[in-house]
Amino acid sequence: MVSAVKKMNVVQLTVLTAINMLGSGIVLLPSKLAQVGTISIFSWIVTALGSLALAYAFAKCGRFSRKPGGMGGYAEYAFGRSGNFMSNYTYGVSLLIANVAIAITAVGYATVLFNMKLTPIGVAMATAGLLVLTTVANFGGARITGQIGNVTIWGVVIPVLGVSVLGWFWFDKSLYVAAWNPHDMPLLEAVGASISITLWAFLGLESACANTDAVENPERNVPIAVLGGTLGSAVIYIVSTNVIAGIVPNMDLAASNAPFGLAFATMFTPVVGQIIMGLMVIACIGSLLGWQFTIAQVFKSSADVGYFLKLFAKTTAKDVPIVGMLVLLACQVALTLMTISPDLSKQFDMIVNLAVVTNLVPYLMSMAALMTMQKVAGVTPRDAMFTNAIAYIAAAYSYYALYSAGANAMMLGGIVTMLGWTLYGTVSRRFMTVDAIVVTDPVINADAGTARGQ
Repeated sequence: MVSAVKKMNVVQLTVLTAINMLGSGIVLLPSKLAQVGTISIFSWIVTALGSLALAYAFAKCGRFSRKPGGMGGYAEYAFGRSGNFMSNYTYGVSLLIANVAIAITAVGYATVLFNMKLTPIGVAMATAGLLVLTTVANFGGARITGQIGNVTIWGVVIPVLGVSVLGWFWFDKSLYVAAWNPHDMPLLEAVGASISITLWAFLGLESACANTDAVENPERNVPIAVLGGTLGSAVIYIVSTNVIAGIVPNMDLAASNAPFGLAFATMFTPVVGQIIMGLMVIACIGSLLGWQFTIAQVFKSSADVGYFLKLFAKTTAKDVPIVGMLVLLACQVALTLMTISPDLSKQFDMIVNLAVVTNLVPYLMSMAALMTMQKVAGVTPRDAMFTNAIAYIAAAYSYYALYSAGANAMMLGGIVTMLGWTLYGTVSRRFMTVDAIVVTDPVINADAGTARGQ
């Protein structure tokens, strides 16, 4: 009875799910969408529907899966150990890339807040410095990181909810209409141009299914909470980004590295805008702090079962994988230097598209494995039909998002994914058994065939 009291109800889990998604992903969204125009509202609708399909399918995955490892465990149902490895590998790589994008977001806001003019090298150095700072800050363990994150998340939530509610008092319909399609793009092209950045805001929706053991009646409440949280986030995203488009002129918004600060400065005073920018810088740093620890744990958990190099499993007395953190940090700094651009916004685009592409690999593998998962769980084909249909819709949206990410992101994402197969080849021997060895000697095979014939 005591444990039941301590568990979350469906409302609490729904709110938690929405807050988990309302992270740093939205901070630069108004500027990125302004570069396309307010016609990007159609991208929001497409992404919201696709994300709801993904959320529903992941809720079902969490219900039927009996394997550990999150999306890696889901993929293992259909693709075996190699699928588990590739799912966790691409997910880990996508987090590594996404953290660089979060750091760039914080640097962008900080440059406006402190009125700094940084060269491309200066942006890269500031981004690398922030990545180093948040990595070293995690050496103290998960407890401090979690406490900081619980506070700093409100640096995003308060401004986003504030502009969604109060912004309508400053909303100018003529500004919104004038920003509809500033580059006269065809509808499908305009929608595709902003699919990646809208999906970026929803990445992490699969993590909402991790609370199954902490909620009352999980079979009923987890799907409701995941769908409700995703739908609630979608409404907040759509409202906040579109109301800003009716407050700030499109050209100013598209050129801004701190769109929420600009909106609040327009609504109230420049001082209020600076306060909002400060809150969002703090929120980005807090988010980055948490994700830097999370990515190290993702690599550690895979190293513990033999998928990744053993160095990622080494921990200190406080159970902190410092060696793995430093290796991942080196990769992030290298990525920061490799993507240096004269325009901070373009560097952000490049990294976000690559993060989206790599993150969609485990999404697609999970969707493909859902049919097998249901069969193993004893679900009848008739009962599984609706869930399978939703999984196909989610997969179709994922492929569309891959296509919309662009050829460059697809090429780099493909290279990163193929590298994973090489890495799996170096560790796969750890899982080999005598029964799994395929005999390739033609003489032995011939003898085996004769024996079977007898």
